[in-house]
Amino acid sequence: MLDQISEKYHDESRQGEALMIESPLAAHNGRKLFIESYGCQMNFADSEVVASIMLEMGFQTTNDFNDADVIFINTCSIRENAEQRVRKRLTDFKAAKKNKPGMIVGVLGCMAERLKAKFLEEEKLVDVVVGPDAYRDLPKLIQSADEGTKSVNVLLSRDETYGDISPIRLNSNGVSGFISITRGCDNMCSFCVVPFTRGRERSRDAHSIVNEAKDLFDNGFREVVLLGQNVDSYHWKNEEETEQVNFAQLLAMVANVHPALRVRFSTSHPKDLTDEVLHTMAKTANICKNIHLPVQSGNSRVLELMNRTYTREWYINRIEAIRNIIPECAISTDIIAGFCSETEEEHQETISLMNLVRFEYAYMFTYSERPGTPAAKKLKDDVPEEIKSKRLAEIVQLQREHALGRMNNQVGKTNQVLIDGFSKKSENDFAGRTDQNLVVVFPVDKRFKKGDYVNVLIEKCTSATLLGKIVN
Repeated sequence: MLDQISEKYHDESRQGEALMIESPLAAHNGRKLFIESYGCQMNFADSEVVASIMLEMGFQTTNDFNDADVIFINTCSIRENAEQRVRKRLTDFKAAKKNKPGMIVGVLGCMAERLKAKFLEEEKLVDVVVGPDAYRDLPKLIQSADEGTKSVNVLLSRDETYGDISPIRLNSNGVSGFISITRGCDNMCSFCVVPFTRGRERSRDAHSIVNEAKDLFDNGFREVVLLGQNVDSYHWKNEEETEQVNFAQLLAMVANVHPALRVRFSTSHPKDLTDEVLHTMAKTANICKNIHLPVQSGNSRVLELMNRTYTREWYINRIEAIRNIIPECAISTDIIAGFCSETEEEHQETISLMNLVRFEYAYMFTYSERPGTPAAKKLKDDVPEEIKSKRLAEIVQLQREHALGRMNNQVGKTNQVLIDGFSKKSENDFAGRTDQNLVVVFPVDKRFKKGDYVNVLIEKCTSATLLGKIVN
């Protein structure tokens, strides 16, 4: 939420299933699986793929790790905080494993890829270490663990997309579902571990993406979120190279599944966001008018050190294109405070860019050096922590002001809202999101239910939430 924006965004986690799910693919083998995920949306989407593989093996899911036969923790390496939280969480599993002989604990995802076999040495309770491209190997790895052999598979792939696996929707609200469209990343930003933990970029078969969207809609979902480290560079072609699909075309294909299916996507890269994508969004009603466009810094020298491959001027050009082609589009971003050698004047350029764009919301962090990245190898992390914190506080405060101003602009307007459940504070209120991904809270009306679209008159707001009433 915007009034709680902090550097902790990528450390957010959810726990395994809220309900038991039985596999339609295999007889239940009497064993239970618990999955806990940390980090970005891609990790949560990956956990849904893992759940599908495990359910095919006959596992059921549980939301109590003490009751599990297999515990997986799907990890994030993007910040040191995330890794520390994972290590702390692993200590919580030690007592459970002592109380249940034969319990298997596995580490999945980016942290598994980064540390590899070291995990087995450092964390004595870990039995299985599996990288993001090796989930198909889980049946063999679980069998080895059952036989008492710890195992690791962190091999990266140039072609794995899991496009043929139907994800099990973990902790889903039944309204919005993730669809991974690319894996890996070729951008090589100097601060980022993703190219090393998720491998080279590859695009998933466009028809499998559309089929997954159709399946979600047929099962009552009313929104899909297309995921990738850089969705704008999506480019798929069939083996015969007789058919090619770029991201703008894919957006249109998914939107054509049904007019009542909202389409969102994340994350865009400023160097690859084309006018074709923007025009497709503008002319297609059910593609949400919301773009997450990370800027990271408002200074061109710092952007060059980050290897972001665009300048301040290029980023502003993309913002102007969005404003011209989709005037109502909401724009969000990521910002890093205190990157290597950043001066106060360069920090002020980030502030001035924020004042120019006035983002709806932002994820903001202080720079955290990650082992093995180009920045860690070539650049000195020389901005003092107190200066980083001071700059972050300034960025956060300014973003709160901008967010409140943007939200105030919605007061008195009527927005179409997709109901995704009850408010966190009270079951007397519904909560949902606008086309622009703004959170709206409004009194329950028994004529409507989760998954319905309603028109809501916005009466007041905070910097994080719009408050109103149904006016259907």
